[in-house]
Amino acid sequence: MVSATCRDSTAAQDAEPNRARRTVCRVSSDQPRPETAAEFTARVRAAFPALSDTGDGTAYFDGPGGSQVPAVVARAVADAMTAGLSNRGTVTASERRAEEVVVAARAALGDLLGSDPRGVVLGRSMTQLTFDVARTLADDWGPGDEVIVTTLDHDANLRPWVTWAQRAGATVKRLGFDPVTAELDDVTPLLSDRTRLVAVTAASNLFGTRPDVRAIADAAHTSGALVYVDAVHLTPHAVVDRAALGADFLACSPYKFFGPHLGAVAADPALLEILRPNKLLPSTDTVPERFELGTLPYELLAGVTAAVDFIADLAPGTATTRRERIVASMTHLEVHEGALFSTLLHALAGIDGVTLHGNATHRTPTALFSVAGRTGREVHEALATEGVNAPASHFYALEASRHAGLGDAGAVRAGLAPYTSESDVERLLTGVGRLAAAASSVP
Repeated sequence: MVSATCRDSTAAQDAEPNRARRTVCRVSSDQPRPETAAEFTARVRAAFPALSDTGDGTAYFDGPGGSQVPAVVARAVADAMTAGLSNRGTVTASERRAEEVVVAARAALGDLLGSDPRGVVLGRSMTQLTFDVARTLADDWGPGDEVIVTTLDHDANLRPWVTWAQRAGATVKRLGFDPVTAELDDVTPLLSDRTRLVAVTAASNLFGTRPDVRAIADAAHTSGALVYVDAVHLTPHAVVDRAALGADFLACSPYKFFGPHLGAVAADPALLEILRPNKLLPSTDTVPERFELGTLPYELLAGVTAAVDFIADLAPGTATTRRERIVASMTHLEVHEGALFSTLLHALAGIDGVTLHGNATHRTPTALFSVAGRTGREVHEALATEGVNAPASHFYALEASRHAGLGDAGAVRAGLAPYTSESDVERLLTGVGRLAAAASSVP
């Protein structure tokens, strides 16, 4: 609400009697001023025990491999384990509590991914779930059928499809990418009326590239193919909407966005209804439970809900539903991380001896780089001694690393997270600059 405090300029009138009376107003507002980037980062960091003043002062750039966990998520896991849990049911309080935990986690992930919670499948990991879905879909594949995968993808969205397509006698086609820009090639020439599925990443965990998933999905659907999207690396950095992306299946990993270690796949419940996965005889045949093998980790699911709620509250605003708050928070976060990433990227590019890999137009705040005269492992180890976590690897995007000329060793990856501070970035740049300078001085 905006208010105004007004007063007459009587002093001026006394000095000049013929001067008209003038009213002076001071406008004020009870709305808080917008948060600065530094204030936003400080507020976020305060929620993470690992980043507190009592922590070890580590600068974490390894978020693409798994984020740090806020206290509220850890408490949710602990509370679920100590409140009394049983197998899901409707008779006892502990049975109902387990059921409520599962329902809440599906609802939270549905809000996060823009998908019907009745189509959210939960499992040990995205890799395990993708293998399960691939095995199920492959039951209807045979010789002459075609499956398209990309060399840009993490192997978890590549190997399951290759494995089960080959076992079914189907043909595997690979969509390549520009080794310099890390931009995907056009999928259209690979599509045919025999294409059964296109598997594509929403964001490369190696280069950060964000392909035009909707365009790929539209082309695939025109050919009658299903689309399986790996959104593991995108979900922590941008608004995700399964339907808007055109994804028939969309996979994510909660431990990449402040949650516990498990995986989830979101799909239209109607699509899941027509699929018949392998399952135990006594287990339920309802959707999505028929895709979930064994007892779910209830305590971890409680942590997932807490993580999604944490994301929804990242940015202040007036949105009411959790989905609206998630969209507002992730929109704010994308701008915030983008500004900090621009600083990091330009500074790395200005260090002699540093080579950046990939420069896609649309990308997550993920930098992949090499330092001349140093192996990636040497850079990783040297930075670690300075309290900077920036690992080096192919990060399971092995085919992508090879295609880009980085071999099996890959390169150093620095990924931003909401808790990454300007000080963290400065420490990384200082460490990399020192290593590059030392390497260049060696005869």
